[in-house]
Amino acid sequence: MERLIRPYIHFSEVESELRDIFDSGIFTKGKYVEQFRESIRTYTGAKYSFLTTSATTALWVSLKAIGIHAGDEVIVSDFSFPASANVIEDLGAVPVFADVNLDTFNMLPEELERKITQRTKAVMFVDALGNPSGLLAIRDICRKHGLVLIEDAACAFGSSIEGVPCGKIADITCFSFHPRKLLTTGEGGAITTDNPEYARFFDVKLNHGAVFENGIFDFVDYGYNFRLSEIQAALGVKQVAKIDAIIASRSQIRGSYVDRLSKTGFKPQAFDHNVRHNIQSVVFLVPSDFSRNDLMLHLRQKSIESTLGTYCLSGTSYYKNKYMRLQANAHYLQNNTITLPCYDQVNIANVCSAIDGYAAVRRSGSER
Repeated sequence: MERLIRPYIHFSEVESELRDIFDSGIFTKGKYVEQFRESIRTYTGAKYSFLTTSATTALWVSLKAIGIHAGDEVIVSDFSFPASANVIEDLGAVPVFADVNLDTFNMLPEELERKITQRTKAVMFVDALGNPSGLLAIRDICRKHGLVLIEDAACAFGSSIEGVPCGKIADITCFSFHPRKLLTTGEGGAITTDNPEYARFFDVKLNHGAVFENGIFDFVDYGYNFRLSEIQAALGVKQVAKIDAIIASRSQIRGSYVDRLSKTGFKPQAFDHNVRHNIQSVVFLVPSDFSRNDLMLHLRQKSIESTLGTYCLSGTSYYKNKYMRLQANAHYLQNNTITLPCYDQVNIANVCSAIDGYAAVRRSGSER
């Protein structure tokens, strides 16, 4: 089976750390959590970093940190996993869907400008599939209008713009360490920020509202347990150390796909010249005479895993029925993009041959 991705971590890499954890009996709030947190802070260049149970909880608590309340509007990229909008909806705020660029798959600046109202309190820019292209333009608009910028960088650990890593650009950045990501801890996430006020909020809220003073805990606020375990953190530390090598390998794989599939009419996700894309996913727009769903079925029959790029949030049943604000570009991308396997041992020739076989059958049938 050609999987979409295989984790870049092996038991042998963490065997001694896991033995150390079991021997110590410290499974939470130990040295590996602190090492992982510090490695994220150091890699991104952010002043502060915090670990969470997922990118979803990271996004949710970030909205709490900036004071999002019922009735507020948060403008969000429309081409993303539903978690981006769900956290806004959960707080009683209104997700305002901004359409995206058909090349980069990211929020269009003109769409953002058009949808800002007096009720707009923040903007959530999603690095579609790890691609931060256009983030600086969105940041400039947010600064002009006095809006907080949250970067949903769930897929973007290791990506950068003009040499500045994701995690250092927006007011708050949220990462995911789900198994589909380049860096995985099974489940998990992180928050980075340079803002000391937000950092104080996260420090208390992510630890049940507690502060440690004079040798005891005092609960100065209500809070949550969104902590990562020592075992998860030990996995993360090892992967941060090799993230650049992982990205270099995936970039080569993407290049091989582009060389082969562009001849068949596949159009790859684009990224700006000043962007380092971590190649979280290898995603193409399929040729106009293809059925994306039929192609995915064909690949499954060949034991090749694939999926759509991601979702048009405004087109999902819940948000379509509630807000009726379908965004055309995001809807088109949901229906016409495909994600292909990408990991070190992937058989690119096998994947491309299967696609060529589908193309031959499809086109011969259309010529009859």
